[in-house]
Amino acid sequence: MSQYKIAVLVGSLRKDSMNAKLATALARLAPPEFSFQRVQIGDLPLYDQDDDARPAPAVVRLKGEVAAAQGVIFVTPEYNRSIPGVLKNAIDHGSRPYGHSAWAGKPAGVVGISPGAPGTSMAQQHLRNILAYLDMPTLGQPEVFLQHKEGLFDAEGNVGEASRGFLQGWMNRYVDFVGRNAA
Repeated sequence: MSQYKIAVLVGSLRKDSMNAKLATALARLAPPEFSFQRVQIGDLPLYDQDDDARPAPAVVRLKGEVAAAQGVIFVTPEYNRSIPGVLKNAIDHGSRPYGHSAWAGKPAGVVGISPGAPGTSMAQQHLRNILAYLDMPTLGQPEVFLQHKEGLFDAEGNVGEASRGFLQGWMNRYVDFVGRNAA
């Protein structure tokens, strides 16, 4: 039985982030041969191409954690109909310098939660465009555009009963996708 390490990037730095809760709850739905490591992105400097030859320690850490993973899950909120700047900054750091991307070939999953009815649909579409350019095979279906409502999470932080089947189905598809696409 293979072991799979999944790098998880949460596009929110907020202490009580709904997307961080979603990332934790999703990980609990995975089989035991999958482990999840949350990659910190809040300490990254703003991307500056002049620093490519001398990346900050936080950048080296980010690229190393992504490189060591067999897959990546992006859990993103939607800010102004797109992805948060902190997530784009992390993606830019991980893809540079040109030709040395940590993202290339890593099977990706994209999910997100928002208080609004459309969930994070626009942010996810923008993110999928970026991931296509970065040569990351990305799970297409099912799409997860969650609206945060009472009962989505139970008292222990697990996915609530009403959404458990849907999100378990997503995790099952992602696990299979990683198994077929991990290098």
